[in-house]
Amino acid sequence: MKKVLITGSDGFIGSHLTERLIEEGFEIRAFVNYNSLNSWGWLDTIDPKKLEHIEVISGDIRDPNGVRRALENVDEVFHLAALIAIPFSYHSPDSYIDTNVKGTLNVLQAARDLNLDRVLITSTSEVYGTAKFIPITESHPRQPQSPYSASKIGADCIAESFYKSFDLPVTIVRPFNTYGPRQSARAVIPTIIMQLLNGSQKIELGDLKPTRDFLFVKDTVEGFVEIAKCADLIGEDVNIATESEISIGELAQSIINQINDNAEIITDEKRIRPDKSEVYRLYGSNAKLKKFTGWNQKYSLQKGLSETIEWFKNPDNLKLYKADIYNL
Repeated sequence: MKKVLITGSDGFIGSHLTERLIEEGFEIRAFVNYNSLNSWGWLDTIDPKKLEHIEVISGDIRDPNGVRRALENVDEVFHLAALIAIPFSYHSPDSYIDTNVKGTLNVLQAARDLNLDRVLITSTSEVYGTAKFIPITESHPRQPQSPYSASKIGADCIAESFYKSFDLPVTIVRPFNTYGPRQSARAVIPTIIMQLLNGSQKIELGDLKPTRDFLFVKDTVEGFVEIAKCADLIGEDVNIATESEISIGELAQSIINQINDNAEIITDEKRIRPDKSEVYRLYGSNAKLKKFTGWNQKYSLQKGLSETIEWFKNPDNLKLYKADIYNL
C-alpha cells in the first residue's frame, strides 16, 4: 500500500481527489491550510467514515519546514495547493509568487531530499493563454497573460528543471477548466448557478465571448489517477481536457434554461479582465493522455452541469457560500 500526500486536499479538486484515492486503497496524508478555526475546508463535509482513512496535517505551503515534515515517510505527492483566482492575482501578485512558485519549490526540494517515488505537480490550462492553434497540445507556447498564469508557468518550469537537473520523478498534470460540486464561488459556473438559485432575474457576468474547455471534476480526478499509474509520463507534462469548447455566453444560457429561463444576462464591468489579459480561447488536446493511459471522458457537459446544479440546490451546500457577494 502506497502512502501519498495531497497538498490542497481541503480545496475543490483536492477534496475530490482525496476521496478517489481512498477508493484506490492508498494511505492518505492530507495537507490542509492552517487556520485558527481548525477548518479542514471541504474535507469537513465528506463522509466521516472516509475521514477515518485520512491523516490530516495543517500547515502552510509557503513554509519549507512544514512541507518537508508533511512529506516524511510518504511514497508519492499530489501537489494541488495553490492560489487560483485570476482577478485577485491582479490585486496581490506577490502572494501568487509566494504560494504557487515558492510553494511548489518547497515540495520539489523536500521530495528530492526524501527520495520520493513520484511527484505530480498541478498546472493549469491558463499557462497557454489564448490559443494560437487548436486543439491545444502540450507543445503550445506558454503565455503569461495574468500574474496567476505567470506564477503557474514559473512553477511548471521549476518542476521541469528538477526532473532535468536532479532526475526527480516529476509529472506536470494540466487540467483544463474543471467544474463541479464544491467549486469556488469566484468561478463562472458557480457564479451563474448561485445567482439563479437566489432568484435573480439578471445574471451578472463579464465578457461572454471567450470559450473554455469545461471538464467535470470526476473526470479531472480520474485523469490524476491514471497519470499516477503511468511511469511513461515521468518527466512529461500532460493535459486533461475534453477536446471541446463552449463560449461563456452559450454556457450561461444553457444553465439559465435548466433553472430559470426567464432570467437574462447583463454585463458587469468589474468582472471583465483587462483586454490583453483575457484568454479568449481554450480548447485542449487529450491525445497524449489517451495515448499513455486508459482515461476517457465519462461526463458530458450537460450531465456534469446537471449534477453540479443539484448539488448547489441543496440548502446545506448553498449556505456555505456568500452568494450575494462578487468574489475576486
